[in-house]
Amino acid sequence: MYVVQIASECAPVIKAGGLGDVVYGLSTELEKQGHCVELILPKYDCMRYDHIWGLHEAYLGLEVPWYGSTVTCTVFCGWVHGRLCFFIEPHSGDNFFHRGLYYGAVDDHMRFAFFSKAAVEFLLVSNKRPDVLHCHDWQTGLIPVMLYEMYGWHGMERQRICYTIHNFKHQGIAGADVLWATGLNREDYYFQYDRLRDNFNPFGINFMKGGIVYSNHVNTVSPHHAWEARYSGISYGLGHTLEVHNSKFGGILNGLDYDVWNPAADEYIAEPYSKDDFSGKVKNKQALRERLSLAHGDKPLVAFIGRLDDQKGVHLVHHAMYYTLSRGGQFVLLGSATESGINDWFWHEKTHLNDNPDCHIELGFNEELAHLIYAAADIMVVPSNYEPCGLTQTIGLRYGAVPVVRGVGGLVNTVFDRDYDAHHPPQERNGYVFYETDNNALESALDRALGLWSVYPDEFEKLAIQGMSCDYSWKQSGEQYIGVYDHIRA
Repeated sequence: MYVVQIASECAPVIKAGGLGDVVYGLSTELEKQGHCVELILPKYDCMRYDHIWGLHEAYLGLEVPWYGSTVTCTVFCGWVHGRLCFFIEPHSGDNFFHRGLYYGAVDDHMRFAFFSKAAVEFLLVSNKRPDVLHCHDWQTGLIPVMLYEMYGWHGMERQRICYTIHNFKHQGIAGADVLWATGLNREDYYFQYDRLRDNFNPFGINFMKGGIVYSNHVNTVSPHHAWEARYSGISYGLGHTLEVHNSKFGGILNGLDYDVWNPAADEYIAEPYSKDDFSGKVKNKQALRERLSLAHGDKPLVAFIGRLDDQKGVHLVHHAMYYTLSRGGQFVLLGSATESGINDWFWHEKTHLNDNPDCHIELGFNEELAHLIYAAADIMVVPSNYEPCGLTQTIGLRYGAVPVVRGVGGLVNTVFDRDYDAHHPPQERNGYVFYETDNNALESALDRALGLWSVYPDEFEKLAIQGMSCDYSWKQSGEQYIGVYDHIRA
């Protein structure tokens, strides 16, 4: 099968969040399973060019229709850790992708509308005819619309589209100018409720809604999050659209790259270890303490790694830190804030706890340090308000760090409470789960984890090793995506 992935990110060359990891990880797994995969990405000026091998001009003079005229683009080709990628560079006064950022410009809707138009135009004129186009998030939501309404009439009628939603919060709302720019035109047609008109803004079109309406299959990144999207407010207004198109909507759990995240062969950690030889974990705990100037001793180490924002339950992260210290444990935080108020809050805490030998707050992100923290931690806390899939808990399980999570989204599909899970036998349980958003709920789960570590250390180690036995690699998820591709092709 010939698959083309179209996205705004692909790790490690373009990474702002989990989307990049998924695009790269899924593409790698599809190729492992014998399929031909290519990727189409924007050519940002700020991407990691050191992760591209053999970058060269592949298609000169791509003329992309835009506002009744054309914008000339150059398409570059290179390999990102073995993945064949095409990078689209427009030559326009708008400088869509030469701004030193991936997202956050006031005209993001125009930037990614153009990228979507250019990606499909490149496929058309280069005579590439993949079996499946796999599009991701709002940035590519207009591709299914353009394929069905325009390009299907010009030789691309057999291409099928799988559309994956990673985060419902960001949907891409724009005005009629996008329709005229891309050549879709016909405002009266597209501003119908059953097409592109936003469900709550009659004067706006919704890119993500377009992806849902026009794609052959739509999925989000965990089965439970798919349920939440249909039956709770987590879809941010798209619940009715998902209900109308429920026959083609589902959830597929994101996988984890087990080559990158492998404690038995991780170059960033102090001592390799595995579920069969767990002894190396304590040496990584010692190494982290030395690196961060933490006290040595017989204490549990609790960690949080991730963005500091409302989605991640930042108020519970803060409480987990102080609750762990009150219970005689140690706490390590690695993360960056997305809002100035939260950033100021945690800088204050960092200053306040600077001399505490049992706490370290690292504001920012450091890939090498993240690996060592996973390898050293006894417990990973993931108290998210919502979590489409989540990688922190699956990485924690891979490294024998017992997760304490809130029961939402993909956390429900990956972490099974040691004491109360009724759907899995004891030998398959791997962590602790709580459901409410208050401090008492967090304490109820974290207290049980800390108590097991302190009173029954052998049982705690057994639980950690059971977590390492879970398989959340891309293999099973890749097979599910291939099943979707086969279905929509048929």
